[in-house]
Amino acid sequence: MSVRSSPLFTSADASAAARRAARKEARRLIRQKRDDDRARRREEQTAERDTPRDVTHPRAGAHGPAAGRSWLPLRLQAHYATSAGLRVLYPFLADDGLGAIGMYIGRDLLAGASFCFDPWELYRARIVTNPNVLLAGVIGNGKSSLAKSIAWRSLAFGRKTYVPGDIKGEWSVVVEAAGGKVIRLGPGLPTRLNPLDEGTRPTGLSDTQWFTLVKARRRQLLRAIAETVLGGPLAPTEQTALTTALAVAEGAGGTPTLPTVVQHLLAPSPLATDLSSDDVAVLRDDGRRVGHALARMVHGDLAGMFDGESTTRFDPGLPMVSLDLSAFNENDEALPIIMTCASSWLEGALQDAQSGLRWIIYDEAWRLMSVTALLRRMQAQWKLSRAWGIANLAVIHRLSDLDAIGDAGSESRELAAGLLADCSTRIAYRQESDQLGQSAALLGLNPTQRDIIGELGVGEGLWRIGQRAYVVSHALSQTERKLFDTDERMTG
Repeated sequence: MSVRSSPLFTSADASAAARRAARKEARRLIRQKRDDDRARRREEQTAERDTPRDVTHPRAGAHGPAAGRSWLPLRLQAHYATSAGLRVLYPFLADDGLGAIGMYIGRDLLAGASFCFDPWELYRARIVTNPNVLLAGVIGNGKSSLAKSIAWRSLAFGRKTYVPGDIKGEWSVVVEAAGGKVIRLGPGLPTRLNPLDEGTRPTGLSDTQWFTLVKARRRQLLRAIAETVLGGPLAPTEQTALTTALAVAEGAGGTPTLPTVVQHLLAPSPLATDLSSDDVAVLRDDGRRVGHALARMVHGDLAGMFDGESTTRFDPGLPMVSLDLSAFNENDEALPIIMTCASSWLEGALQDAQSGLRWIIYDEAWRLMSVTALLRRMQAQWKLSRAWGIANLAVIHRLSDLDAIGDAGSESRELAAGLLADCSTRIAYRQESDQLGQSAALLGLNPTQRDIIGELGVGEGLWRIGQRAYVVSHALSQTERKLFDTDERMTG
């Protein structure tokens, strides 16, 4: 009988023992490394304590890389808080935004959140005192795209948009895409506007109130045209002659026109005015200068546009309406006169608050602010924005343009300053380095905000809304890029 012996350990047992030995060795090495690190840190602390210290430092502390350090250990317990509490401790880091009410503009670069804007909603929340907006920035940084985007996206909220003077004709494609109407004015074009039209009658006015309002608006318009052509204010006698001629034209029945007013200024009739021959002669002499100034609209280079009955009607129910003045090219001399007549014709529909909330956008407004008569009309429109339910948006190139209007202390300078004061929302796109000081002074910016407007990229703007400030990157969809592209001629 044979006996078979077996080994004391199997190969499986040997492998398990090796793994246990390896783990034990690894734990030993970890403990040794930890002990070595502790010993090294103790040696460093001991060496630092034994290092002689200079006790003659100034009271403000030592200079150099180690300034502000203390040999005493500073141990602070971690502080936990909500974002609502931390914004009180660190208000300069990020604002909580304006909420999601209103049209989407883009991204708030400081908070990283979406930025929405609606001046009427902000007014209801008492964040702003008026709905008017001023937009300034150098050429090629996206001002026009932002203005068109505001008008385009406002359609979804039921806001209409009127553009009183599209000098470059860039709004026509936007207005037509929105289902609105483009009224084109220019030499040789068939469109004629009678600036003395009554306009749309506001609801709730009696016949007497409406007649008084229309007469006052016509008188202001004729005075503004005459002062713009003559380059200065009218004398009291000239104003009397102009008022008399307008009254005679209105008394003849129907809607008066500029040719009728000019006729009564240059050749007043004793029968029409109920005056003696001597008084009529004096009246003719007093109104001669004004009559010849207004005659430019009838027989001069502006004939055929404002010298008869209107050939088109303003429909306040359309989503957008613009007056395309691109046919005048760069006629800076005639543009103020044209804008005065066109804006008066448009104002007839603005005074009815029942027409809903509307944007009035003055693109290239810097070209209009050099005329005192137009500034007066714009200021009145700014002041009455809340009563009429409108929000005015003026687009200029530089904020210093407002400070460069007229001489110091002049009426023009005061009117321009009033426009800025009546804009609770001020959007500053990039400004040139030599304009930063004036821009900061006009907007009341702190040094950090002043530096920001000098470094903004294309489509980025500093929004001052009431007492709040945001840095916003404007976002455009593919459809908007095609509609709002103003570089087509440059890029081909």
